[in-house]
Amino acid sequence: MHRLLFLAATMMTASSEAVLAADAPVSKLFATHDFRLESGVVMPEVTLAYETYGTLAPDGRNAVLATHGYTSSHHFAGRYGASGVAKGHRPGDVGSWDELIGAGKAIDTDKLFVVASNMLGSSYGSTNPASTNPKTGKPYGPHFPRLTVGDIVRVQKLLLDSLGVKHLVAVAGPSYGGYQAFQWAVTYPAFMHGIVAAVSAPKNMRPPNAAQQLIEQLAEDPHWNGGWYYDQGGVSSALTQMRVATLKSYGIEARLAPDYPDPTAREAEVVKLAEPWAQNFDANSLVVLRRALETFDTTPLFGNIKAKVLYVISRTDKLFPPAIAPGVMQALKEAGVDARYYEIDSELGHLASGLDGEKWAPTLKAFMAELLGQS
Repeated sequence: MHRLLFLAATMMTASSEAVLAADAPVSKLFATHDFRLESGVVMPEVTLAYETYGTLAPDGRNAVLATHGYTSSHHFAGRYGASGVAKGHRPGDVGSWDELIGAGKAIDTDKLFVVASNMLGSSYGSTNPASTNPKTGKPYGPHFPRLTVGDIVRVQKLLLDSLGVKHLVAVAGPSYGGYQAFQWAVTYPAFMHGIVAAVSAPKNMRPPNAAQQLIEQLAEDPHWNGGWYYDQGGVSSALTQMRVATLKSYGIEARLAPDYPDPTAREAEVVKLAEPWAQNFDANSLVVLRRALETFDTTPLFGNIKAKVLYVISRTDKLFPPAIAPGVMQALKEAGVDARYYEIDSELGHLASGLDGEKWAPTLKAFMAELLGQS
């Protein structure tokens, strides 16, 4: 069976532990204090989980920031060893863009220092609603402060500063990671040569009441308790159902069909993939990150963009269909942005940027080479 990258947790056997690379990626934590959100709320402490691949050049200018999707993590490349595993993962798990990031690959870690950052509010090790509120000694829960995509990006900038990164070759990521890439381009226009926004858009594509709809779905779980489910056994039942629906909308059935031709067996495998995520991801994180998109729209600020843009869509993506690409590209062109478009010819829908990475790797590699030529 082909590996499912960021969806499947590839379990190690006792014999396979011995062959895990000595340089397996390690999830680390960055912390900062008194972080002021755009809302004016000051968070006493903020932690951000991240991984790095490659080596930072002495001048600090060979870095790439990798930004992840809504419900995925910062584990982008390599295979985890027995330790240093990000929350929500297991030893042996392979990074979501492992086809694209690594030695000799499109984002070449022989030349580039890649920082793969988790999002503030996410459940993979960063400060999120399940984290302890220092003012109460209890989880933030539904009282977690309202975030914006701008807040998420500004914490990442502090992380990069702490690592000695002086300038980025690129910001690159899929889905919500593409949102972040566009936000980086308008917030810190002189800090990068380029951005790669894959299966994404420069503004929120969800309906205005999407966060409220999400809360209503979660409230169907008997343990929801107004978002205070931490002592109620959690809401894994509702999360599993939601994750199954999400994976199907992403195109997972097409990915599984060759290995599970029987529909019943395929359905069981989708549920099997959904359950570990549902047991580890905090439901309030879903709400917080969804709400952060309510004000997300970088299009009025396209005139700020100095970076070159590679915009990538999957032919079969239902969340960000190819039909939106002409409007995005026209708006970028009218703003004087150097932008180019690539469509992945894939049956894997929203999952194509990682699971069919080899189909657009040559385009990404050429784009990265062009950006490196500017360094």
